[in-house]
Amino acid sequence: MTTLRITLAALLASTLATGAFAAAHSMNANPMVGGAEMFADKNIVENAVNSADHTTLVAAVKQAGLVETLMGPGPFTVFAPTNEAFDMISDDSLRALMMDENKAQLTKILTCHVVAADVMSGAIAGMIADDGGEHDVPTVGGCVLKAKMTGDTITLTDEQGRLANVTIADVKQSNGVIHVIDRVLLPAM
Repeated sequence: MTTLRITLAALLASTLATGAFAAAHSMNANPMVGGAEMFADKNIVENAVNSADHTTLVAAVKQAGLVETLMGPGPFTVFAPTNEAFDMISDDSLRALMMDENKAQLTKILTCHVVAADVMSGAIAGMIADDGGEHDVPTVGGCVLKAKMTGDTITLTDEQGRLANVTIADVKQSNGVIHVIDRVLLPAM
C-alpha cells in the first residue's frame, strides 16, 4: 500500500512537471500576430500575408517590389507597422504613396523598417544598455533609427522624431525576425 502511494505520488509529480514543461515550452513558441499563427520555418512574407493586422504593409511591400527580397535568405529584422499604424497616415497621402510614380519613395520608407541582421529583442535591449540608454539602428534604406527602452518596451524614433513602440517582439522567421510596431517610421525628408 505504501509503495502504491509513493508510486502514485511520483506519477502525479511527474505528470505535473511534464505539464509545467509543456506550458513553458509553449510560451517559447512564436506569438500569434493578427490572429494568425506565425511559423519559424516560413519566411517573412509567407507569415506576414497571414496576419490580418498587416494587410496594408503586405500591399505596400508588393507595390514596392520587395516581395522577392523579403522572401530571400536574409537575415532580416523587420519592424512591421500594423494597419492601425498606417491609419495614422491620411488616406490621400497613403493613396499617393501607393501610386507607381511614387514607388521610389515607398521603397525608401519600407526599407527604413528593415535591418540586414537577425536581431532579437534581448540583443536590442543589450545594445541599448551598452550604449548608455540609446542605440543607433542603421537600416537597409539608409535611415538611422534610435532605439531606447521605456520600461520593458523597446521604442524606435525615426529621423523625423516620431516614436514607435514594439508591441510584439521576437516573431521568428526562417530568414530573420519580425517585431510588430505601432507607427510607420519615416526617413528624413
